[in-house]
Amino acid sequence: MSATGNSIPSRNLKAGGSFQGHIKVPGDKSISHRSLMFGAISEGTTTIEGLLPAADPISTAVSLRAMGVKVSPIETGQIVTVEGVGLDGLQEPKQILDCGNSGTTMRLMLGLLAGRERRHFVLDGDTSLRHRPMRRVGQPLSLMGADVRGRDHGNMAPLAVQGRTLHGTVVRTPVASAQVKSAILLAALTANDVTTVIEPSQSRDHSERMLRAFGADLHLQVGEEMSRHISVHPGTILRGQNVVVPGDISSAAFWLVAGALAPGSDLTIENVGLNPTRTGILDILDQMGAKIDVLNLRNVTGEPMGDLHVQAGSLQPFDFGGEIMPRLVDEVPILSVAACFCDGESHIRGAAELRVKETDRLAVMTRQLRAMGANIEEREDGMTIYGGRPLSGALLDSESDHRVAMSLAVAAALANGESTLNRSGITAISYPTFWDDFDRLHC
Repeated sequence: MSATGNSIPSRNLKAGGSFQGHIKVPGDKSISHRSLMFGAISEGTTTIEGLLPAADPISTAVSLRAMGVKVSPIETGQIVTVEGVGLDGLQEPKQILDCGNSGTTMRLMLGLLAGRERRHFVLDGDTSLRHRPMRRVGQPLSLMGADVRGRDHGNMAPLAVQGRTLHGTVVRTPVASAQVKSAILLAALTANDVTTVIEPSQSRDHSERMLRAFGADLHLQVGEEMSRHISVHPGTILRGQNVVVPGDISSAAFWLVAGALAPGSDLTIENVGLNPTRTGILDILDQMGAKIDVLNLRNVTGEPMGDLHVQAGSLQPFDFGGEIMPRLVDEVPILSVAACFCDGESHIRGAAELRVKETDRLAVMTRQLRAMGANIEEREDGMTIYGGRPLSGALLDSESDHRVAMSLAVAAALANGESTLNRSGITAISYPTFWDDFDRLHC
């Protein structure tokens, strides 16, 4: 059976049992993308330990290679090297840049390429990516003078970028979005003056941390009503770094929920990134009464990291809204599963962003969990889940969304009766060894 699951059209999932043992989850996807891109525009060599060897970061590497960057093969357990070409060394590619299924690749590439004068780039992706909105990045970049065009007035791929001289400016983002912010910061590196991004609240700050480590002249300031001002002074040469990528807390989330709910479970998830802009899942599980301890807390290349020990117990319903959403947006699918096993009502609000992910995750999770007997009301910007009703095994479908697939795997283990999950191999997008780990830990 394929480790990635790419050849598995469906998978039978047994119910019951517990989750036991120790595990290291794959490297953080957000940090993996950024380490490749920042290494590419630096002087010298960047080495990356623990880079996620999955489809999305590989799409970033393939695109960089097409522009003349030497990136070593991305394989499990291997250190990846990136030979930087400097801030203005990216070449015009001879072919379309294929971003695959990776929205992060496409959105960050728009910022990376917008200031490459006299060079032209075309970015495309798979069917899913072609239906994901890109104007949210293209529009603020246009304030700097960027020329980004595409279907639906520049909102949908394929997208064409004509490199131009960019002008430093002040950009206010309407929502806290790490991808939008990061694209602007990348563009700011080659602008002709200072660029300041003002976000209404803090989104993931991996780009700020890593850009500083690579030598960028970047400054942070808290403004009115806790808005964040991030300013980049262009012209500084970036230098290659040795990067250690922590385990992805978004991948750890599946084991945290499984370990917290499956009777008799006792799991330790090692080397997990604990960046405070990403730990909303821990806050919500704490609110629910989950038995989770943080062990061996340390700092590695600017990012906090630790081990998470989780044991089974009873959980309480949760209620959260948009204020925490930037810190746990990718964990909403698995939290919707957790809510099904709590007595009482759980509420998710301020989550409209989930409708423009790989799928409409609010609709998909509602549809799939209802197939198992869950009582869920889908709302415009979230869900209300009426927990305490046992779930039953069912015929399920990931609908080609990796986080949906892994969430449904946990739901199936907690249900009564066997389930079948169609399109299970999509987990390879972010977690190539998920099914091997699932089989090993689920006993």
